[in-house]
Amino acid sequence: MCFIYHLKRTLLQLMKSKFTLPSIFSIILITMLSACLKSSDTDTAPTIVTSPVIVNAAGTGAFSGGFITSGTATAYGVCYSSSNQVPTVSDTKTSETVNYGTYASSITDLTPNTTYYLRAYATYLGTTAYGAVVQFNTGSDQSTTTGQVSTFAGAIAGGFLDGIGTAALFQNPMGIATDAAGTVYVADSFNSAIRKITTDGHVTTLAGNGSLGFIDGTAETAKFYSPSGLAVDAAGNVYVADLGNNAIRKVTPTGTVTTLAGSGDAGYADGTGSAATFNTPRGVAVDANGNVYVADYGNNLIRKITAAGVVTTIAGSRTTGYANGTGTDANFNKPTGITLDATGNIYVAEPLNNAIRKIDADMLVTTFAGGSTSGTTITALLGAPNSLSIDGSGNFWICDGNRRIIKIGTDKKLIVMAGASGGSGYTDGAGTAALFNGPTGIAVGTGGNIYVADFGNNVIRKIN
Repeated sequence: MCFIYHLKRTLLQLMKSKFTLPSIFSIILITMLSACLKSSDTDTAPTIVTSPVIVNAAGTGAFSGGFITSGTATAYGVCYSSSNQVPTVSDTKTSETVNYGTYASSITDLTPNTTYYLRAYATYLGTTAYGAVVQFNTGSDQSTTTGQVSTFAGAIAGGFLDGIGTAALFQNPMGIATDAAGTVYVADSFNSAIRKITTDGHVTTLAGNGSLGFIDGTAETAKFYSPSGLAVDAAGNVYVADLGNNAIRKVTPTGTVTTLAGSGDAGYADGTGSAATFNTPRGVAVDANGNVYVADYGNNLIRKITAAGVVTTIAGSRTTGYANGTGTDANFNKPTGITLDATGNIYVAEPLNNAIRKIDADMLVTTFAGGSTSGTTITALLGAPNSLSIDGSGNFWICDGNRRIIKIGTDKKLIVMAGASGGSGYTDGAGTAALFNGPTGIAVGTGGNIYVADFGNNVIRKIN
């Protein structure tokens, strides 16, 4: 009965979508397994947690969701009201159908400058359980707030050349990071090199020589293989997610390269140094104690490396999916970007789940923003985020798959600062007049400047 019921329900939903047949098959399989496992729980009303609310800058839309922590659910969504401070399903509500245990809901036609009350709900056999109430304000229309985009370094022709500003050349830059002095570091992926840009736009090569390989050593002799994410510690050491070598490398301020962890072979093993293995690591972040956190893309995991090179798995189960939970009870789907906030919380960008996930000190994984594999409205708001950075005021800056630069403020309002949804090109300018071609890395610099690795245009862009 479990198989038939959930197969019919999932097919009806997906017939209305634009998924390809392989995607539909995968979603059906994941959904049935998730739902059938839930039905084996004790048949009682579920317990549920309400996700944070993110408000669209236009002031008329938002998204939230829920996380079913236990029990069985046959109906779920969010309910909300501007007058009832403890909303119920008798108020306005959303209704979701594809069940992953964690779900997202799109809310439309809200009134600007209005206070709303929202909470997640889940129902089983006529009994409804609710999450905590979240209060949010739609505010005024901020959709015209923009950033001014310019080209900081590089030229669209691409190549491998040091120089100043547009006289320098990159080849598909992928990751980017900054240090306290405002220096910008770039993972120049197709040149297999780590580049350095001073505040006045002077580009030099910190490590790597333009040829791929897996060699530790001094700046000119060291080799990388498609470096991806970058992070810089307080001492100026640069940590590199060396994607093609399945390793995490460390580059000193003088350009000396060592391997912190990983053997060069793809795999999954915790351990110390070369005894540990990764599978195409995409993103790295470093905390004040020298611990490095890795978005292990191919393994669907978040890993931790101590300063001594000891690797452990802190979240994820290697199973592709979308489920919140503690540690290995959570699922990710090809995580790419990773960053830390001022208190040590970890945030992960997941393009295939259209989500930003949060991992707290207890390794509890929750959804910070987005989180739908099917909702077109949510995808339009936060479509395939691949990298993220947090500024000193706690604002999130995100590159998404719609070729946009998005800001989520501390007021939880989402603003498109630059780029046009679906618009691909190379144009400097303000807001949606500016065009990107596959932005894949973002970093906050000094003075509030934002730097973007514009992968397809072979340039580094600056937003101020």
